[in-house]
Amino acid sequence: NNKNNVRTAIAEAAFLTGLERNADVVVMASYAPLFAHIDGWQWAPDLIWVDNLRSFGTVNYQVQKLYATNNGTNVLPALLNGKAVTGQDSLYASAVIDRKTNEVIIKIVNSAGNDKTVSFGVEGVKKLATQASVTVLSGLPDQINSLDNPFEVAPVSTTQTIKGKKIDVSLKSNSFTIIKVAIK
Repeated sequence: NNKNNVRTAIAEAAFLTGLERNADVVVMASYAPLFAHIDGWQWAPDLIWVDNLRSFGTVNYQVQKLYATNNGTNVLPALLNGKAVTGQDSLYASAVIDRKTNEVIIKIVNSAGNDKTVSFGVEGVKKLATQASVTVLSGLPDQINSLDNPFEVAPVSTTQTIKGKKIDVSLKSNSFTIIKVAIK
């Protein structure tokens, strides 16, 4: 019964914000166990499942993929009342800048059972682009992906208008949100 569901994926995303905040010490991380065949497996929390013809990535796979495709070159402070966002009000956050693409990437987890609205101020830059990419992974706590429904829980991307250096975002309950905005 130890399946990768939304609850485990959100917990993992929160943990990974800590790894990213401490990137000066944590150079690499790896997920294990990785693969399992649907008819013969040893552990239930494998990341990717296969049968003889199909495969699917679990909700935790989606978290891992979002981190892998939204990494930066330098860590930025993500603060709430002057402290790192490490569980205050069920929120976890990390932020990076990607000097290759000239983008700020904010990752925030809302592990609460209710929606929240937060506001980010981006300091130390002259100007932000007027549009940000917002990618959200969310669902009901026990929701899973399966061979028959491999994208039951998958990230959804939208754009959001930015005014000045302030980013207001609504966070769904049980969600992992990535905000990506270019620096002008």
